[in-house]
Amino acid sequence: MNSIIMINGKVNFQITLDPGVWIFDDRKVDLTTYFTQEKEAKDELEEYTKSVSKHWDREIIEGAIVPPTLKTERTFKKQKVLNGTFGIPFKPFLENAEIQEDATMVQFITADEPVTVPLEKAYEIILGFSLKGKPLQEDGPIHLYFGDGSNASNPIKNIKEICVI
Repeated sequence: MNSIIMINGKVNFQITLDPGVWIFDDRKVDLTTYFTQEKEAKDELEEYTKSVSKHWDREIIEGAIVPPTLKTERTFKKQKVLNGTFGIPFKPFLENAEIQEDATMVQFITADEPVTVPLEKAYEIILGFSLKGKPLQEDGPIHLYFGDGSNASNPIKNIKEICVI
């Protein structure tokens, strides 16, 4: 099975997506809670600053030695990655492809029939890539979830290509 997906069409740069590496991406979201939790706008620079500050404070208080609680946190995060169901926002990929001004729709070409979505709605899409810690082999490599969660229990599957039209 080919797990590479192309974004092409009315874009300045064709993008190649490889869902197999997204498990290491910090932008991934937990699909078991994503559509049920309240969304809050995040300032990425502020989040990064808080994270670095927390690490710095911890190092000053506890020293550079890794405390047992941090080892437990790392184990927990590793287990979550190995057993989790994850997706990734589609918006950054569209932005990197630099969509041309005359584009209005995004077409997801599946094994069955194409699914066409208005460009505004496409920016809110979440691409599922992992189910219970395993890549989507049989009906993947990605699943499409609308940002409002309207198809959270029945995502669009078997996506082979993405074309901006």
